[in-house]
Amino acid sequence: MKRFSLAGPAAVVIGAMAFAGTMSLAVAQQPRGAERPQPRLSDLMQGAQVAHIKLWYAGKAGNWGLATYETKQLKARLEDAAQLYQSLPVNDVTTMAKPLDAVSAAIAAKDAREFARAYDDLTAGCNSCHRELKLGFVHLRTPASNPFSDQNFAPGKK
Repeated sequence: MKRFSLAGPAAVVIGAMAFAGTMSLAVAQQPRGAERPQPRLSDLMQGAQVAHIKLWYAGKAGNWGLATYETKQLKARLEDAAQLYQSLPVNDVTTMAKPLDAVSAAIAAKDAREFARAYDDLTAGCNSCHRELKLGFVHLRTPASNPFSDQNFAPGKK
């Protein structure tokens, strides 16, 4: 009979927890007013892309709470980009407010058809901004397959 030891996996978990604790402690001990590293624009945009994808699957599943959350996440990333990267044409970023408002209105109305239409407009707005910045090779579309197989997008039970 084979015996299974938890010592190895436990050591890995404890080591990871210690490392994570050290990292969060280092951030927490940063002096007030100390400049934090600025996120790269590509990192903010990748976060926006994740929110864009999750927004689609949440709306498609009728999980309006998650759709609302992802809309806020997407908006926050765009606002961060506009604030941190002054070289971005502000008009490009602020013109995303109208499509985001339309998505939010469709979510509030729980209107799947209007949500899909507003999502398409939002995606077109993203692509327009990318073209304006000479980054037209970054072309978004409605997701064709769900990369987040570990997340259930169906509305949760209350």
